[in-house]
This record gives sequence, C-alpha cells and structure tokens, in this order.
Amino acid sequence: MGKSFVEKILSKKSGREVRSGDIVEVEPDLCMSHDNAGLVIKKFLEIGQDNIWDVSKILIILDHRVPAESIKTANEHKLIRDFVAKKGIKNFLDIGEGICHQVVIEKLSILPGQVAIGTDSHTTSYGCIGAFSTGIGATEMAAVWATGKIWLRVPESYKIVIKGNLPEGIYAKDVILHIIGNIGSDGAIYKSIEFYGNTVQEMSISERFVLCNLSMEMGAKSAIVPFDRKTEEYIRDIGVFVFEPIFADENAKYERVFEYNISKLKPQVAFPHSVDNVKSVSEAKGIKVNQVFIGSCTNGRLDDLEVAAKILNGKHIAKNVRLIIGPASKNIYSSAMKEGLFDIFISAGAVIINPGCGPCLGAHQGIIADGEVAVATTNRNFKGRMGSPEGKVFLASPATAAATAITGTITDPRDFL
Repeated sequence: MGKSFVEKILSKKSGREVRSGDIVEVEPDLCMSHDNAGLVIKKFLEIGQDNIWDVSKILIILDHRVPAESIKTANEHKLIRDFVAKKGIKNFLDIGEGICHQVVIEKLSILPGQVAIGTDSHTTSYGCIGAFSTGIGATEMAAVWATGKIWLRVPESYKIVIKGNLPEGIYAKDVILHIIGNIGSDGAIYKSIEFYGNTVQEMSISERFVLCNLSMEMGAKSAIVPFDRKTEEYIRDIGVFVFEPIFADENAKYERVFEYNISKLKPQVAFPHSVDNVKSVSEAKGIKVNQVFIGSCTNGRLDDLEVAAKILNGKHIAKNVRLIIGPASKNIYSSAMKEGLFDIFISAGAVIINPGCGPCLGAHQGIIADGEVAVATTNRNFKGRMGSPEGKVFLASPATAAATAITGTITDPRDFL
C-alpha cells in the first residue's frame, strides 16, 4: 500500500519509513511566531537556554496587535525587538509588513516538500504551496528553538475531492465553509487533509490558501494541495527555482474519502457561534448587521479585494453600517492602492486599516459591542471572537460581505453580479 503526503514527507524528514500513528522526530525548516513570540522567549529563558539552535530558521512577524494598542502590547513588542537584536535573528518583520501567514507565502519562507511549525493554529495555510505546516504552542516552540527538534505523531489522512465548476458568485470560501459544515468542527481532529479534484486544480494559490487556512476549523493537523504547474509558476515568478516537492502515492491509503460536486453550490454563511454552523445565504437573508469586515489572512488578498470592489463600485454602504477593509499584507495594500481599489472603498464609505490581525481576534480596529452583528471574511466566529461575547459574527466570502455592507442585511452577492 502506498503512502499519503504526510507519510511521505515525515518519512523523508525523519530519515526512516513511517506510517500514520508512528512517532517521529524531525528538524523543521521554518519556525514561525508572531506577537506571541514574547511567550516563546519567556519560556526559552525559563528553561535556562541561551543559544538558539539555528537562527536562520526562526521567523518572527509582528501582526496581531499592530501598531501596539496598549502599554502591555508595546512592552511585549519591545521585549521581542530586544531579544531579536541580542540573538541576531535576521528574519524579523516589524509592524506594517502584514499578517504572518500571508507574508510567509509571499516571501516563500517555506517551500514545497518542507516542514513548517508556527505558534498559530492557522499555520496549516502553507499547505497551499505543498508544504507540511502545523501549529504548536509557545512552550513547545521554546523547546524547538533550543533543540532543533520536534516530535510528532504521523496523522491519518483524509482525501477530499472537489469537482465541478464554480458557479457565479461562489468562491473558495463558500466551498470550504460547505465542507466544514458537512464534516463538522471536530470531524477531522488531528487528520492531514489532502485536496484533489478539478475544482482545486483550477484554483489560484490564493484560493488554495483559503482551503488550507480553514481546514484547521474542522480540527485538521495539516492540509495540503498537491504541488502542480500553478504552484511551480507561483514560486518561479517570485524568483525561487530550487525546491523538492513531495507527492502522495497514487495507491495511498486514506482513512476517509469525501467527494463534493460544487456545480450547484450557493453562497454559504457560517452562523454564530461555530464555523461548522453553515447554511445557505438564503437562510440568513434579511438579518441586520452593524459591521462588515473584509480582510484577514483568510480573505484579505488582492483577488478578494477586487471582488469586493467590483460589487461596491459606484455604491455606498447602508446607513448605520461600518465597513472595514484590511489588506493582508503591505504588498497587497500597495497593489490595491495602485489599482484604484481604495478610491472605490473610500467612496463607498469604508475605513481602510493597516495590514494586521486586529479585528479578527477582537484586539482593536473594529471591535463589536454588546448586541451588535458582524459579517466577516475571517476564519472564526466563536462567542466573543471579535469583541463583546454578546455580539454575533457571521462568516462569509468577500462578495457576500460586500453585498451585505450595501444593503445593511445579509445579502446574496449574486444580486450585485
């Protein structure tokens, strides 16, 4: 019997043949942390360590609370900056660069066939370019900084086959929300997800990012879109020409196989307070909203902003609705500005914020109040996620979010396309 992607890559990295369920020890190619690097640093020092095993593999990006929204955060950022300078960590990106996961993919801090770990649950995103990537805790990351090793249980694998052509007004966000609604928030705990099918093959790297990013919301340990011509073109266009992709065997064994035909899929919305509480937009139609957020690592890329701008062009947001736009990185911010998207957003009544995570985690730049309702293109809608525990968050695509901002109620984007 052949091997799945995760069995292949962890066999290579561990230097021995392994199967799902085996325990392996590997040296990661990338160790990523964001603002919570302060926690990693404190744990690193607590265990009496002084030297990092390989500073070239450490990447720290400040993105969650940027610029600092409080004295506490400012002091935490200072702690990180001082440590980075003292230890000679060159891969440090201060405020303004963008959201960590987006920046990693833009700068290709990880490559196909490599292993990445990060102190953020949505580190699974890097599977969009054929890497094994997963989230870990701060204490474990401190140990990796010291030893250069991490132990993992090789996950069982799920194969998800997505077929059909995306209908008008349907996007990768709708597809993955539909899948999460079907499999459930605990339906793929510690599984490695492999995405296949003509729909996936036709998706851009940005769209594949959405699939891998949100896979964590059904419990996945990792998610992967197999390396193909689109992946290769993306990487070569950035200027990287040496990489070693890994592929699952054709006769690989999967614990479960799911097949979806999305040819007739309708816009999807995740209702409060769980990402798997997914329904068609028609079931949410007419729900009044107070705030719309279009952005985050999930849906703050240029193609997302272009879709939103197409719908908002020449229109204005509804009275008593706040529209916040958050590009996922400095590069996206610049490109959107050059394309004239900002003019459209500003004319429509939107507020454009700097690249960062602020509204998504309820830190700043768009916190909702008691009893308020938000529609967001983010990846989580748990109680209190974007502010008050008495508020409600609905998750949707950028198109659905933009249409909703115009009408003031949750709206089918196809009405504007």
